[in-house]
Amino acid sequence: MKTKKNSLAAFFGPLAIPLIAIGLLVVFNLIRDPSFFSIEIKHNIDGNAVLSGNLITIINGASELAILAMGMTLVTAACGGQDISVGAAAAIAGSVFVKVLKSASEIGGGTVVIAFVLACVVAMIFGAFNGTLVAIFKIQPMIATLILYTCGRSIAYWINGGATPTVESPIISAWGGFIPGIPIPTPVLIVIIMAIIFALVFRFTSLRLLTQAVGINESAAKLNGINTTFIKLLSFIILGVCVAVAGSIGVSRLGLINHETLLLDVEMDTILAVAIGGNSLGGGRFRLSGSIIGAYVIQMLTITLYAMGVSSTDVKAYKAVVIIILVVIGSPVVKKKFAKFMADMRRKKVAKSEKGAA
Repeated sequence: MKTKKNSLAAFFGPLAIPLIAIGLLVVFNLIRDPSFFSIEIKHNIDGNAVLSGNLITIINGASELAILAMGMTLVTAACGGQDISVGAAAAIAGSVFVKVLKSASEIGGGTVVIAFVLACVVAMIFGAFNGTLVAIFKIQPMIATLILYTCGRSIAYWINGGATPTVESPIISAWGGFIPGIPIPTPVLIVIIMAIIFALVFRFTSLRLLTQAVGINESAAKLNGINTTFIKLLSFIILGVCVAVAGSIGVSRLGLINHETLLLDVEMDTILAVAIGGNSLGGGRFRLSGSIIGAYVIQMLTITLYAMGVSSTDVKAYKAVVIIILVVIGSPVVKKKFAKFMADMRRKKVAKSEKGAA
């Protein structure tokens, strides 16, 4: 029983902040509007029965952010820094995705697969570029990725000649919307698939262990025969795959590529999702589930603010205040002081009980 209790504590410990945040948002919304989380079945423009409601909007809207947070978690854990170019890289991947689709005479399943694979390859190449600067040239991750952050959307602009071409296809509509006969949004299913893939990789390889070892103590990892350069480079390449998936979803939602607005400002939300999820931004141990929950916390907060009538220009300010509070509460300093406070309380309780027994 004690072992089970300890295992539950170990599981919920790192996830305490995001779970509490979601709990508070749920209670707040239920008090403000009891029907906020109601779900109903509606028919979309294609005549398919689909799930609808604020809850569906939250889990669907956070899909790209959740996917990016998975990849960002690995980069953060291995390198002790963050990639601030994920939005720009997603615009590049999305542009490649659309470019291949537009070059085909007919958009079929094979064409979509080829377009997606090429988008992944391009995103992985740019990820490897960032990883090379960090792993080989020892440049701090945020500075190294500032290059692509600055010029990435210009590259996306050049790929399609400055145009914002549209793509029309039932497959693309299903990729960014709903698969006929399935009422759950496809991006939500993609998040689940990505999470399962990561779980299987961690289960059957040593990637989690090696990544944490490099992030905790790179020198010790080298002494134990771990190729730290490769692990860091690999984390950026994996993030590149996540970027391509998120970029293709973003394009498929709208049916076009707009290099200026696709996943605009998603970088900070991605980093915050990792932080809110209980992961150290200095690297080391990580919990992927925490980052995913962190993404939904951010999206739920955004939808809540919109539901309260907050203007889009003010949402970022309100969201920043709430997120700062969450990050500070989850900071090592606050956690240490809280742990000390709880330890003192337990000691006083024990001393009081012993005094009473005497």
